[in-house]
Amino acid sequence: MTTSSSPEPPEGGKQRLNWVERRREKIRAEIERNRRGEYTVPTWVLALALVLIVGGWLALIFLV
Repeated sequence: MTTSSSPEPPEGGKQRLNWVERRREKIRAEIERNRRGEYTVPTWVLALALVLIVGGWLALIFLV
């Protein structure tokens, strides 16, 4: 019977750690891109702006 002084984490804990590390790396890469001036506006923000503009025009046409 062998005993180890440091128990190994269960498989789920190891996978969770890998997910956290990948997430941190993605965030770190995004921050570096933003610092270099490669910032882009998210697609959902552009879509929302388009909907608001078209909605405003339609409101002007139909309500006035």
